[in-house]
Amino acid sequence: MEEQENETTNDTTPKVIGIGGIFFFSDNPEQTREWYAKNLGLDVNQWGSTFESRNINKPDEINFLQWSPFKAGSEYFAPSKKEFMINYIVQNIEGLVDQLKENGVTVLDEIATYDYGKFVHIMDSEGNKIELWEEAVS
Repeated sequence: MEEQENETTNDTTPKVIGIGGIFFFSDNPEQTREWYAKNLGLDVNQWGSTFESRNINKPDEINFLQWSPFKAGSEYFAPSKKEFMINYIVQNIEGLVDQLKENGVTVLDEIATYDYGKFVHIMDSEGNKIELWEEAVS
């Protein structure tokens, strides 16, 4: 059993390992955030709401899911014509981007690195823009 845990912990296979965010258009993001706070109890700030959970395979690890309404028509979703975008948490973002390019997937930008992680955007086969995020290792 311990050997299996080490395999899980040391897995660097390029893949999605969770959902990091749900983003959608809103005619009035501020009003939408306020509605969700008042009626559904979301703890909101200027970006939306952040949900925390524990990683079942690594119970000391806290994961985050960002819920954010964007102003309708935001260019952040472009070139997608859809009214939503999902952020997926990935491991080995560089390996995944190489794999996606080999598979002919449209990669929209270069991997950008910030204090809180690495990001890249792709298009799926239905024209949905997808944000891929690899959390910074602390």
